[in-house]
Amino acid sequence: MGQVKAEVSREFDRPATQVFAAMADYEDSRSRVLTENYTEYEVLSGGRGEGTRVRWKLQATKSRVRDCVMNVSTPRETQLVESDENSSLVTTWTVVDLGDDRSRVTGVTTWEGAGGVKGFFERIFAPLGLRKIHQRLLDNVAGSLS
Repeated sequence: MGQVKAEVSREFDRPATQVFAAMADYEDSRSRVLTENYTEYEVLSGGRGEGTRVRWKLQATKSRVRDCVMNVSTPRETQLVESDENSSLVTTWTVVDLGDDRSRVTGVTTWEGAGGVKGFFERIFAPLGLRKIHQRLLDNVAGSLS
């Protein structure tokens, strides 16, 4: 077993406060920007940032579907941490102000991977797939802000 990590980043032609507000809005904005990999999306409580609890199914591959119940925290003013109740999966979204009404979002997802041969392949291929999913999500966020 070992920790698996996937990281993605995208710049926006929008102020950090506007981008963070869109990322933290699980009630409206987030449901519109999720890719087809996310199904059965449901806000269980809250809806905006800290204290939100949201559920979705994430289909990472044709045969791999995770039932996620995410608890959202905001340890910093420009950071969202989504922790899955059902696994070790944690995604941290950080929004950085680049000045001149520009910003960057970085998403880092980690989880405890499988051991043995299965874990070896998971550590190689799973981050590639998750990066693609999260890159499209960030592209959708950018499109929703245009």
